[in-house]
Amino acid sequence: MIVVHTTIAIIAVVLLIMALKVDPIISLITGSLYLDLASGLGFEATLGAIVDGFGSIMAEVGLLIGFGVLIGSLLFAMRALQRLVGLLLDGLGARRLPYAMAAVMTALFPSIYVDVQLVLAAPLARQAAPRLGPRGLGIMAGALTTGILVGYVFVVPGLGTISIAGLLGVPLAQMLGYGLLIGVATAVLTVFLYRRIVAAGFWNPERDEVDPPELARTGQDTGTGTGTEAAPAPGSGRIPSLPVSLLPVLVPLLLIAFGAVAEAAGFSTPFIAFLGDPALALFVGLVGAYALAKATIGGAATDSAMGRGLATTGQILLITGVGGSLGAVIGETDLDGVLAGLFSADAASPVVVSILVAWLIAAVLHLAIGSISVAAITAAGIIGPILAQLDVQPLIIGLAIGAGSLFALHVNSNFFWMFQALLGVTTRGALKALTFVTALASVVALPLIVVLGLVV
Repeated sequence: MIVVHTTIAIIAVVLLIMALKVDPIISLITGSLYLDLASGLGFEATLGAIVDGFGSIMAEVGLLIGFGVLIGSLLFAMRALQRLVGLLLDGLGARRLPYAMAAVMTALFPSIYVDVQLVLAAPLARQAAPRLGPRGLGIMAGALTTGILVGYVFVVPGLGTISIAGLLGVPLAQMLGYGLLIGVATAVLTVFLYRRIVAAGFWNPERDEVDPPELARTGQDTGTGTGTEAAPAPGSGRIPSLPVSLLPVLVPLLLIAFGAVAEAAGFSTPFIAFLGDPALALFVGLVGAYALAKATIGGAATDSAMGRGLATTGQILLITGVGGSLGAVIGETDLDGVLAGLFSADAASPVVVSILVAWLIAAVLHLAIGSISVAAITAAGIIGPILAQLDVQPLIIGLAIGAGSLFALHVNSNFFWMFQALLGVTTRGALKALTFVTALASVVALPLIVVLGLVV
């Protein structure tokens, strides 16, 4: 019966979000309440599990998400992404630009919220597209999709990555190293394969493109997104150099990586561990970004950027927290034994089976719900309570969930319609450059994760 009740709870969450357009936060809490009460946990214990689950995940990732979003908002105000893509275009030429753009956005810009990355980079992709030939827009749109969304689920401090790591108890330093490896490899391979598919006739400019709307040329906000896409507020008119602008991202990553290397090599000290703590490292990045913005773009623009970041943080924290509540609720039921049996169904290859099942759960949830983050958080909440019973590292399961939650972003996502408008493509074109590309990236990542799981 616990399997039946869990299935009912998940279907109810999906229907609330899709059919009734209920906010994911309310939907997830409703599903958690039903599952606990139907499992016979009782009223008091039900509320206790929900509250404890929320508090536990907030203790793990709350500050990290908040700091990461604020750093991204300040980088947005300092126009770091636009200038980096322009530099890549000038330095590498059009032929190499799709690969470089996907890899750099995957590795360096996951701290910027995905909607904001889309608004920033879409005009740049359109501008570069003609230099790649008649199918250039299809190629650049796919590279843009890959760079933004692969980083979101694999690379610290991407919000999807941090949420998965927190729910599964994966050390962020570990997620940083292996997630960066899988993320960049996935991005480059996806662009390589997609570019050849486009060259074979997959992209038809006459049917897949429309005349570029004014939005795509200017990058201005339409009011259809999350409210975080507005252009940077005018400041003093001065912006820092590109290398300096990127320091608030690079310094935290170096601190986290140094702390992990020191621990693995055996020369860590309390001070090194303090510096390498992810929360402190991201806080150092935030302080640096804030001071840099104040000194260059001015106080008004900096305050505006911080306000946009804080507005975005609230919803993200609530969704992540209620994902932790769902995981705590499942942990109070007997579902862990059932799922453990499912994951170990093929004793000959438990690692491969576990990866495939984790990927499949996240992929199905994303297809149904239409939100990468909600799918990832829900899948992690379902699988988290049985991790100790699996003969697979939590890191590998986390990467598999990230890959699955990326699968086939489509018309039930607000990002899909923003993408179509900003890139100047038809719905058919968006299905090719966004839905197909995210499905391709999800599948490309899977064997890489399987190999990693068999090695580490």
